[in-house]
Amino acid sequence: MKLTCSKTNLLKGVNIVSKAVPTRTSMAILECILIDASADEIKLTANDMELGIETIIDGQIHERGIIALDAKIFSEIVRKLPDNEVTIQTDSSFKTVITCEKSKFNIIGKSGEDFSYLPNIEKNERLTISQFTLKEVIRQTIFSISDNDNNKLMTGELFDINENELKVVSLDGHRISIRKIELKQSYPSKKLVVPGKTLQEISKILTGGLEDDINIYYTSNHIVFEFDQTVVVSRLIEGDYFKIDQMLSSDYETKFKINKRELLSSIDRATLLVKEGDKKPIIMNVLEDNIELKINSFIGSMNETIDITKEGKDIMIGFNPKFFIDALRVIDEEEVTLYMVNPKAPCFIKDEKESYIYLILPVNFNATN
Repeated sequence: MKLTCSKTNLLKGVNIVSKAVPTRTSMAILECILIDASADEIKLTANDMELGIETIIDGQIHERGIIALDAKIFSEIVRKLPDNEVTIQTDSSFKTVITCEKSKFNIIGKSGEDFSYLPNIEKNERLTISQFTLKEVIRQTIFSISDNDNNKLMTGELFDINENELKVVSLDGHRISIRKIELKQSYPSKKLVVPGKTLQEISKILTGGLEDDINIYYTSNHIVFEFDQTVVVSRLIEGDYFKIDQMLSSDYETKFKINKRELLSSIDRATLLVKEGDKKPIIMNVLEDNIELKINSFIGSMNETIDITKEGKDIMIGFNPKFFIDALRVIDEEEVTLYMVNPKAPCFIKDEKESYIYLILPVNFNATN
């Protein structure tokens, strides 16, 4: 095999597929990036058996062939090459020579025939949305998946397709994030649980253009994302997702509107007094026309008031400040509306159309704090 391409194109391709190289594996071939120039295009592939990514890069093929190169070494070499044309040449014993200007590397590759190719997925069911929309939906929900494998379903996000609406849901046992997107056309109903890792990696690759579409194909076991020159294939998480509708309620005793930036800034300031791992709640005392925010810790205390527009009862309630910060950071509106029932019931942050809903469970606190 012999090919040439620009360092820029090669590095971009390597960075994309590297996201599917496993950190630990008993199969050495999976620690490689496959360079496939056996047809009329240069295709890079990585696959950890749960997530696989392939991307096509521009370049010239002088001799067709295929090689698997150690991902870590190869990506470091490419990253540090001069910004110029790169030539990759291999022989029958998998000896690989990488040259760029006056720089020349010799490394030993592996047979491309041993590489685990991406599974061939039937493309019967498809959903098309803009890259911008998908990137935003991931940003606005991904923070509330669980990083604990004890409950696999919590490590993924529910994609609930129902006619012309896509509902994306994530939860970790303490909070729920929901985003609803209106689709341009109607689709058959389908529920898929997509691994959080897959969505995080896709979000990093997407350019996020409003005019750039992404095609999403799915079966009962896999989901495929196709965009630009890249294909991402992921296993789905098996099992029935949690019955979210039972956890949502339209009842409230207290409802108030508040400037989002003021609330976010105030809670953020309060966390200055909380050490890492310290579980001190932020206490919200909702009064007639303002909310009093208080925090007490071993370091000190903070007290701040913000004007609100309220309906219903006064209430004093405590929350993990991080959960509030995470939700408020991804809401783009200037003003948010909060709904509360009592100090032991969840708080809801949502807009009137319920295009977003954030549920946060309260925490116990000592009222004398």
